[in-house]
Formats: sequence, structure tokens, C-alpha cells
Amino acid sequence: MAGGMSRIAKRESLASIRDRYRESSRKDKSKILSGFIAVTGHHRKHGIGLLAQAAEGSVGTGAVKERRIYDDAVREVVILIWAASDSICGKRLKAAMAHLVESMEAARPSGSGP
Repeated sequence: MAGGMSRIAKRESLASIRDRYRESSRKDKSKILSGFIAVTGHHRKHGIGLLAQAAEGSVGTGAVKERRIYDDAVREVVILIWAASDSICGKRLKAAMAHLVESMEAARPSGSGP
């Protein structure tokens, strides 16, 4: 095979040093990574990712589940304020939120809603 190791050989090399890499000190990790990169030909950052990830077939944490911070009613109000503010970015919307809510409450008819 021209150009280096086969995929199977790279996978076997990875499996053999992954645990040692994860349990090593920072200084030792650098040495292990350098050797892995020299043997496999991977880019250094790619090698870090491969060595740091959980082993194939092991039970990992999985995908992070989406947490809802606000309920649907609050979400609708935020979308309404965002639309009323001409779809400004989140950073500016956060800064202007208090002023926009006050303005919308002042403009609301006195007999409607809580």
C-alpha cells in the first residue's frame, strides 16, 4: 500500500495506545501523540481527537440532551420581541430586552391580559 499504514493498522495502533494516552500526564501525552502522528501520518489535532475520544463499542455519555430553560409561552414572547426589534442579533436583543418589554407593556391596552 503506497503512502503509509492501512486503515486497519491505524485502528489497531489507536486501540493499543488510547488507554495509555488518556491516563498519562500532559508531558507524556505529548510524547505519545508525537509517536502516534509519526506512525499513522495523521494531522496532530486529528490525532488528539482520536486519542481523547471514548473507545469504539464502549458506553459513552452519548449526545447531550436538549434542555429547555424556558417554556413555550416565554419562547413565544421572546420571538415576538425579537421580531418587533427588526430581528436584531441575540447579543443586542439581550441588552435591549428590558427597554423593549417596558415599551411593549406601556403600549398594551389597559384592559387586556395579566
